[in-house]
Amino acid sequence: MSCARACRLAQFGRASWHRKSQVKDQTALRLRIRDLAHARPRFGYQCIWVLLRREGWLVNRKRVRRLYRLDGLQLRMRVRRRKHMALHRGPAPIPIGPIERWSMDFVHDTLADGRPFRILTVVDNWSRCSPVLEARFRMAGETVSQVLDRVLSEGRSPRSITVDHGTEFQSRALEDWAYRRGVQLDFIRPGKPVENAFIEPFNGRLRDECLNVHQFASLAEAQAIIEAWRCDYNQRRPHSSLGHLTPNEFLDQRQGNRSSKKPSALVKSCLERRPTSTVIILRLVFTVVLRQVAMPFSP
Repeated sequence: MSCARACRLAQFGRASWHRKSQVKDQTALRLRIRDLAHARPRFGYQCIWVLLRREGWLVNRKRVRRLYRLDGLQLRMRVRRRKHMALHRGPAPIPIGPIERWSMDFVHDTLADGRPFRILTVVDNWSRCSPVLEARFRMAGETVSQVLDRVLSEGRSPRSITVDHGTEFQSRALEDWAYRRGVQLDFIRPGKPVENAFIEPFNGRLRDECLNVHQFASLAEAQAIIEAWRCDYNQRRPHSSLGHLTPNEFLDQRQGNRSSKKPSALVKSCLERRPTSTVIILRLVFTVVLRQVAMPFSP
């Protein structure tokens, strides 16, 4: 169907259809609003608008309110009784590399004798790799921080970890650990598990492929089987969102692509100003071509 016929059927003007938007790019303003919101956690859009006007931004209050709400920076009316030193505000940015954004949750199961135990699940949002699966009878905030310290003992810490409002994740011990490590805790909204979309499918696969298949006689047996499943998940199980690669294969492939983008020997020689014979020939060719192009324009 042509554009003219579609506009005629919809009673929509063709000039309006072809008209290009004249709206200016608001990326710089949105970034500044986000920076002010993180620097002033209890400031609403009106206070941020005043700060922007003081800085010289010619913007009205309605636009600041629209961009403020669009980025999810609204303040909660209920003030938390306990101070959060590592609380992340607004939606977490999309990860662009490994060990940058993690997600964390708990999965419950029972032994053969009926005793319940819990499993701490952690997954990397970029590579879908699971760094740890910890199964214990009791899991407090201090235990969670000790497990994370063990995993991150030889590497860098992630920028943020997405968690729900469980008592372990809201504990003072985990809050102190995140503050010391420089990690921001990204709490999802209550009743919105879809906001923790990376850990929920992982928990479903863990339950479907491991917990529902095996019957555990003891906690030690459960820990061994769950750890074996984690290694198989990272090394052998293909992931559809990774192009049917395993998390380790995806990680190795991306790291190999980054290392292959290093400058070649020719570029290095040019940058280091050590001309080789090939570089000298290329320079002579470029000089001749430029002279031939400039000859018609010479007086």
